[in-house]
Amino acid sequence: MQFYLDGYQAGDPFLADPHPSVATRPEGLPDEVDVLIVGCGPAGMVLAAQLAQFPEIRTAIVDRRNGPLAVGQADGVACRTVEMFEAFGLADQLVSEAYWVNEVGFWRPDAEDPSRITRTGRIQDVEDGLSEFPHVIVNQARMLAYLRESMGRSASRLEPFYGLQAADVQLDPADDTTPATVSLRHVRDGEETGETSTIRARYVVGCDGARSAVRTSIGQELAGDAMNQTWGVMDVLAVTDFPDIRLKAVIHSANQGNLLIIPREGGYLVRLYIELDQVSDRDMLEGRDVTPEKLAAVANRILHPYSIDVKSVGWWSVYEIGQRLCRKFDDVPVEEVPSRLPRVFIAGDACHTHSAKAGQGMNVSMADAWNLGWKLASVLRGTARPELLHTYSGERQAVAQELIDFDREFARMMSAKPKSSPDDAEGVDPEAFQAHFAQQGRFTAGVATHYEPSMITGPDTHQQLATGFPLGMRFHSAPVIRLADAKPVQLGHAARADGAWRLYVFADGAYPTGAESRARGLYDFLASAKSPVVRFTPAGADPDSVLDVRGVFQQGHRELRVEDLPAALLPRKGVFGLVDSEKAFCPDPRAEDLFDLRGIDREQGCMVLVRPDQFVAAVLPLDAHDELGNFLGGVLLDVR
Repeated sequence: MQFYLDGYQAGDPFLADPHPSVATRPEGLPDEVDVLIVGCGPAGMVLAAQLAQFPEIRTAIVDRRNGPLAVGQADGVACRTVEMFEAFGLADQLVSEAYWVNEVGFWRPDAEDPSRITRTGRIQDVEDGLSEFPHVIVNQARMLAYLRESMGRSASRLEPFYGLQAADVQLDPADDTTPATVSLRHVRDGEETGETSTIRARYVVGCDGARSAVRTSIGQELAGDAMNQTWGVMDVLAVTDFPDIRLKAVIHSANQGNLLIIPREGGYLVRLYIELDQVSDRDMLEGRDVTPEKLAAVANRILHPYSIDVKSVGWWSVYEIGQRLCRKFDDVPVEEVPSRLPRVFIAGDACHTHSAKAGQGMNVSMADAWNLGWKLASVLRGTARPELLHTYSGERQAVAQELIDFDREFARMMSAKPKSSPDDAEGVDPEAFQAHFAQQGRFTAGVATHYEPSMITGPDTHQQLATGFPLGMRFHSAPVIRLADAKPVQLGHAARADGAWRLYVFADGAYPTGAESRARGLYDFLASAKSPVVRFTPAGADPDSVLDVRGVFQQGHRELRVEDLPAALLPRKGVFGLVDSEKAFCPDPRAEDLFDLRGIDREQGCMVLVRPDQFVAAVLPLDAHDELGNFLGGVLLDVR
């Protein structure tokens, strides 16, 4: 993180100075905003934290609860989500507090005595090199607290308004400024008080869950099927002789149901996902009299010959498995896309629901908001074309469909009884389930998302120049040495939640000042009047605020001289015109060379253009100056 750009100040350097608008902000809910976010769940809070980075954007977020979520709900945090939190500067805190999922244990009925379970194997949870971050477990309430604290430290000083529930959204097509009017009901302790408010907004984002009023207002509905499977979930402190209680463990019993054990942060807390059998537990299900004590009894039945003595229950719930999905994630019908821009969006559970056991709900919801946030900010700040907003629904609906398909098969295999014989068509082979779990590791880690070509994802014409950075997939970080201070860093951590595109210039092998250097011509272009940096950066803004150029060289950090860096890698910023010296990187001699690690053509070099949400938008030759400008010109607004 960088700070002190505009002058040294005592105190916490991560606490931004409040924007001047904060001092004049009226008390209470404003009458008018640029973006109204409905719901303080994972999607809503990521979106709010992203928009809080832009204090000139008037943002409000409301939630029906009395205050912040305290306990319970989701807990699995995929590697990709931790990468996203790094862009907010929150990853270190997250991984230090969380439980790390290192391995997974698999249990099945003992072949000699099926009433007993036995361990059949343990596998690594995340394959080596998939991410610089682990798969972790931490309470959703803590995840939301990190984001709330980030909002509070931002120049926006953004805080949620609690006790407000969206009832309806009305759009006025004749109003180009604040076309959305949202009716809000005041709520206390879950009950409506009878008081109402209204707020006008340029854009509305419904992150208000499976019963979303925002979704209903735009005529969308969740379509899909239930799987007739019911599971209980408990966060417990317990004493047990089950040996894998501190490992993620998948347990299939012969005829008593199945169990998923998720150790929680802190060393003692454990989450149990307990299948309720439609036969053995029928009376409990039909009478809807599930209790923590009854859930613990079912867990003991499944764990035989082991036992678990629950001492304390921190949170518990019961849910039925179902996969449901909306056709579109905004208010524009498919046939009207060419002539109409979206004003209302939905994200998270408001547009897709699924089981909890695959650990994807919170992660995919946050990824929805991460995809939408930079697009809204770019349009509202006047740096991008409004048509950019159409890409949100197109990209994220396809990802949600993939999740539904994955979750349906995962939930089926998780809930099925073990095969009683090779001819048993209904049962699942525990070894096959273990293999399926391993095969789907990239999906569950959150790194399998692949966006199709669009105005923000180019064709793979030059993919051979950087095979390790696939078009439409997240920019896979790698270890490097920052040239200016010889600090080992991750290249991907150059990305911040600041709405900027990143242009990584992977140089050819020639010394950058030499006449034979391919990269030299590109850097000269990037420093010229024709540069996309000049074309798309508003007057008065820092030169890296829209397109942030980073240089990656093949020379070692002791071979390449800082004074030989091109001007494009030494931009002047802030009120004093200080030089940003942290734009150039070299291979880390203590790790595999990133040119080899990511399949960069050493002779040719290349440009890798990365979107603000860290997905690869284009791979281009170093001399493709016009192609770079034309691609960005299809998204960004020329401000010259």
